Amino acid sequence: MSSSTGASSVDRRYDVVVAGARVAGASTAMLLARAGLRVLVVDPTARGRDTLSTHALMRAGVAQLSRWGLLDRVRAAGTPRVDETTFVYETEVVTVPVEPDALVDGLYAPRRTVLDPILADAAMESGAELRWGWRLVDLDRTPNGHVVGARLRAPDGAVHLVRADLVVGADGLHSQVARLVGARTRRTARHATATIFGYWAEPASRGYRWLFGHGVAAGVIPTNGGVLVFAGMPPSRLHAERARGLDAIHAEVLREVSPELEARLRASGAAPKLRAFAGVPGHVRESAGPGWALVGDSGYYKDPLTAHGMTDALRDAELLARAVVNGRSGPDTLDDALLAYEARRDDLSLDLFAVTDEIASLRWSQPEVQRMHRDLSRGMKAEVEEVRRWERQPAAA
Repeated sequence: MSSSTGASSVDRRYDVVVAGARVAGASTAMLLARAGLRVLVVDPTARGRDTLSTHALMRAGVAQLSRWGLLDRVRAAGTPRVDETTFVYETEVVTVPVEPDALVDGLYAPRRTVLDPILADAAMESGAELRWGWRLVDLDRTPNGHVVGARLRAPDGAVHLVRADLVVGADGLHSQVARLVGARTRRTARHATATIFGYWAEPASRGYRWLFGHGVAAGVIPTNGGVLVFAGMPPSRLHAERARGLDAIHAEVLREVSPELEARLRASGAAPKLRAFAGVPGHVRESAGPGWALVGDSGYYKDPLTAHGMTDALRDAELLARAVVNGRSGPDTLDDALLAYEARRDDLSLDLFAVTDEIASLRWSQPEVQRMHRDLSRGMKAEVEEVRRWERQPAAA
């Protein structure tokens, strides 16, 4: 296993440097290392640190973890299996069972303190070198702007220049790599949902529950050690009512979508400490250029109300890794392969991005949001088909 310490030196040459060791970055590094590339991953945070997340994986994401041999680790961590998804509308309840197949026995929603270390460990086991507490601070470029390396700040403050054929930004919404390369934002969402959330030991739930009312939404997501229950609303409502306290607002929104759920939570005992997310409009950024690429939220982020972020990150990690491998050993140049990665990501993403923006508006009638969910389902089926195609068509060796 490669080092994961914060040692004060690194080698001077890698095939790929990845900034960010969470879902997108660790998965990309693992797949590239499995393909024989020399990979360095740096992350300024500590291993296994928690982060904001809906935790929910959709079918394509579960299938990828299964193919990669990691789903057993998710199960072993006590992550409950999700057997059904229920949509609760104002006048109708629709339950969709999860149909098992060879890769997917159910859906899963692991805490990030579970999934992120699993992926990081798998990357190290595959030969990638991970450095916690290290931060990418600048890029090294040729006179014509081609990225050829990165400057990394170690925990002791020393800055190291590392050469690489490719630098990958998997460093989140406010990506330093995106800023340094001047990646253009090609689409910006019009809407964002504010969320108040917390974790309850009860009530137990065997499935995802998505609840939709008049101008509000909520979700119940079984995860490690309990359930995540979130209440979604327009950011203006959170801002206007925040002085009342998060507990009061959370309970009121739940009463609006499901008085029964709010009563069950109130009866279950002491309420957890709640947290709020004010909402950030989604974006689609330019995500490939000479010697660089973006993956995960760095390149493509949409409102968490559709709970699709981790599935996006796993999907795009494999898209990028396949492009890099093919660009190094196939008929196309690496730069051409990176542009093909971006184009395919957009093919799979833009419809999902648009419908998520519609849902995040919270300005719909029941028939309208049900139509949006059918559109969302079609987009997710296209992702599943892409993952199945990867099974049949390995990347170039």
